[in-house]
Amino acid sequence: MNHQANTNTNHAELINAPKFPTHYTFSDRDGSLDIPYQYNGDYETSIVQELAHQMGGVPSQGMLTNFIFSMACHLRHVCNDNPEWIAEILPTYGHDPEKWMNSIRQACNRCQDTKMPRIMRITLASCKQQILEQMEMEQCNMPPAMPKKLPPLVKLLVSRTPDVYKPAVAHAVFPALASYLWQTRFTYIDNVEHEATLMNVLMAGTGAGKNCITEPINHILQPMRQRDRENMAREREWKQMLQTKGANKDKPKRPEGLVIQEIDPDMTNAAFVQRMADAEGRFLYTKMNEIDQFDALKTSSHSKSQFQIMCLAFDPGNTYGQTRVGCGSVSERVCIRFNWNASTTISKGRKYFSQVLLDGPVSRINFCTIPEREIGADMPVFGTYGEDFDQELRPYLERLQQARGLINCPQAQKLAKHLIEECADFARLSQSRSYENLSYRANVIAYLKAMVLYVAGGEKWDKTLEDFIRWSLQYDMWCKMHFFANDIDDAEVRLNRKGQRGPQNMLDLLPEFFTRLDLHHLRQRLGIETGTVSKMLSNWKQRGYIVPDLATTPTSLDDEVYRKTEKYLKR
Repeated sequence: MNHQANTNTNHAELINAPKFPTHYTFSDRDGSLDIPYQYNGDYETSIVQELAHQMGGVPSQGMLTNFIFSMACHLRHVCNDNPEWIAEILPTYGHDPEKWMNSIRQACNRCQDTKMPRIMRITLASCKQQILEQMEMEQCNMPPAMPKKLPPLVKLLVSRTPDVYKPAVAHAVFPALASYLWQTRFTYIDNVEHEATLMNVLMAGTGAGKNCITEPINHILQPMRQRDRENMAREREWKQMLQTKGANKDKPKRPEGLVIQEIDPDMTNAAFVQRMADAEGRFLYTKMNEIDQFDALKTSSHSKSQFQIMCLAFDPGNTYGQTRVGCGSVSERVCIRFNWNASTTISKGRKYFSQVLLDGPVSRINFCTIPEREIGADMPVFGTYGEDFDQELRPYLERLQQARGLINCPQAQKLAKHLIEECADFARLSQSRSYENLSYRANVIAYLKAMVLYVAGGEKWDKTLEDFIRWSLQYDMWCKMHFFANDIDDAEVRLNRKGQRGPQNMLDLLPEFFTRLDLHHLRQRLGIETGTVSKMLSNWKQRGYIVPDLATTPTSLDDEVYRKTEKYLKR
């Protein structure tokens, strides 16, 4: 807070000057640090408190005159010898106000030293460290700032969005964009082929403006909705024909090509399976105003099958469906392709995922948020989404629709490798197991976003795309750590404590749907060496505790899915 001034300056001129500037520069032998205006009030007080501490603390009443005089002699070095400025920040400590002000004026008049005393330099150095710590803490409490230069498609999609909402919109648009891709694959750095399986949850406070993502997504979906409307009309005609036929008359078959990609968030599991079968390998998409609308896809009221759908939708090549005996029932098994958006408050979101923190859904979802605005802040104003917006967007969507086959982007793979290394470095420095575990799939999500932008942009790569994807990963990880890291750590601790208390029901520790690999990892965490996974599964099946999940087709032995029986769940 170094307001250097000419010592010959008239005090009257200083009194008429602004009392506190927009920035302070704290100076010491290590250099200086500009402090933004918002820190001024806190650190004026902090300097005085630290200086009083360095001087041995506030003395008894009889020594206050000398103490206040000494404090003012030191403070004059950061207040331009201005008694009025010193009076703004120096407490009276219960001293007579007139004597207190006289001591301050005497200090400014009598003390002529221009060299800052050592005790004041120590005080400023200590305050400087406090500032750095607070700034670092505040940065940790805010998500990373979005790059100023954005890829053209992202720049367009956030162009009508107020600044406070732009990061959320920049993340939320990807599930809808990726739903245009069909029969398109990308090879990740582990040589596994992925499709653009992207799911997004916006978690923000009540009244934060979560609806900001709606208009951009609506305009992305316009071409898809036009075809959906035509096929929904064909489906209605077919259903009407069914109703006109008698029980003994030939009924028309379900029409082919009923591709309806945007689905209702409250549809039943059977309708969901039917829509997937009709989609002919395309992505289904839905936008949910609340995350708990996902519960409509439960196969039963006691199950957690909606979380199984989240996991299967992200992992490549998983099949899903149902088998029913009735002729009119849906019996289909298809590769699950399902992209979606959902919104929720932070408390509801944490509660919704609280029972599956160690089971995978959180790591497979891309999260975003909206920072809390100051009380009384101006209302954000949106731009207009007119025909010019749709025309500019159309070429990007057409390129996504036309893409086919295996698409490679060496720059995206190179970036993915760098980001994996950066996440590993941070995990080593922070020693956070949760960060490391969450970063693996977060990097896959970032890579898939990069490929969506690469395809939509005509398979062109530039620095804006690289910067955006790096920020996207960092932002996603910030949200996951901010919202879930403590809960994940607590869940791990509870699990480990259970393992240390002796024999326990291992099946209770597993989710309702689990794989052989899940059981293997649980045995490792609990330090169980007796028996084998196969023997344990065989025993549980014989006793009617579990059954193989026939709705999924495993790609390897480790991927075999089992579910707990109703008999076991109700025991």
